[in-house]
This record gives sequence, structure tokens and C-alpha cells, in this order.
Amino acid sequence: MHIKGSIALVTGANRGLGAAFASALLNAGAGKVYAAARDPSQIADKRLMPIALDITDDAAVAAAAKACGDVNLLINNAAVMRMSPFVAALSMEGARAEMATNYFGTLAMCRAFAPALKANGGGALINMLSVVAWFTHPINGSYCASKHAALALTNGLRTELKVQGTFVAGVYASFIDTGMATAITAPKAKPEDIAARALEGIALGDEEILADVRSREIKDALARDPAAFYAALEQQWLQRA
Repeated sequence: MHIKGSIALVTGANRGLGAAFASALLNAGAGKVYAAARDPSQIADKRLMPIALDITDDAAVAAAAKACGDVNLLINNAAVMRMSPFVAALSMEGARAEMATNYFGTLAMCRAFAPALKANGGGALINMLSVVAWFTHPINGSYCASKHAALALTNGLRTELKVQGTFVAGVYASFIDTGMATAITAPKAKPEDIAARALEGIALGDEEILADVRSREIKDALARDPAAFYAALEQQWLQRA
């Protein structure tokens, strides 16, 4: 997929990683970048095309697909994280919100924009996933579950949309220095670095884009000794409890 000259849409583009994706696309020569956000007035870069979009609203998703029918690169970045354990959480509200956005909202975008991608030569569909698509940490178990679901979606779409020539990739990263990870004290990658690595992977045709050092370390650790990996998670949970 060539970034230069592409017509892209980025969800959650008003801040954090979404804003970094939008800026990186422009700097890489994209012909047009739709910047989608619940409040498009927050899109400050005048080079972008602001689009009002709540991906959990089916009518809003359909309207965006109709308005942006020239898209040939869709980057599903919008997500929420509520740091909600499975049982220890006070309610299931966090789990429902995460699944509604991270899985069902992403699925809605893929379904709505697949016809446009096909009409525009196949193009590319990119889902921003997470290292927790590979494992489950009880501290934010329901977020992990939503990213597991998004990974299953990504893998299924790759097969389903191959016939129409659409390239499908997942981007994986650990903690990123954005508002979502404000309360986390662990080392964080810069959103600009994640966006740059993601675009590089898209251009190279990588279906699995490991966008930071930690994603590569975790993938290796899980392949080498998953029992030891989960034992360390258990210790972290016991210490927190």
C-alpha cells in the first residue's frame, strides 16, 4: 500500500495516537486525510478534513461511510480503556464500554467501509490493537478481552477481504504516552514513533506490525515460556490485591 497519494480516514484523530497517525499520513504525502472524532471542532490541523464520528453510533458510521466514499486507507484507532478487572470491578459498565468501542465499533467501521475500499481498488484496513490482544492481565481484563476480540476480527477480515484486494493489518504496541495511559507509570512509547512504525509496516505490507520494543519483547516471551509469563502477571495481581 502506497501512503503517498492515498485517501485515509483515522478514527479518534483529535488527540493522542490518532492525531499522530493523521499528522504522519500528511507528512508521508497522503492526498487527503479525514480526521474523525466525536467532536470534530477539536481537530486543530487545518490540513485535515474533520468528520464527526462516534463509532458506537451505527447511524454516524453509515453517514461517515457515505461522506467519505473515496477512502482507500482506513485506520481504526479509536478505543477506550477503563482498567476494569473481570470480577473485582464494581460493575460491568467498563467491560460493556470497551467491547462497544474496541470490538463492535471497529467491526461497524470495517463493515461500513469495506465496500468503499473495494470500489477504490482494494486499499488497506488497519486495526490498532495492543500487546494485550495476545494475553490477559487481570488488572484490565475486560480491555484485554475487547482487544482479543479485535484481533479475531482482524484475522477474519484478512481472509474475508482478500478476495476484494484489501490489505488487512494489525498494529501492536504496549503503553503509549497518551491520555489513555496517564495513570500508568511504566515506560511509554511516543505516539509519533508508533504512527511512524505503523505507516512503515503498511508500506512494506506487514500484516503484523510490532510498533515498539515492548511488543517485540512480549511476543518473544510468550513464545518462549508462556507459563513463566503468566506467573509474573499473577505476582503483579497478588501484590496489587
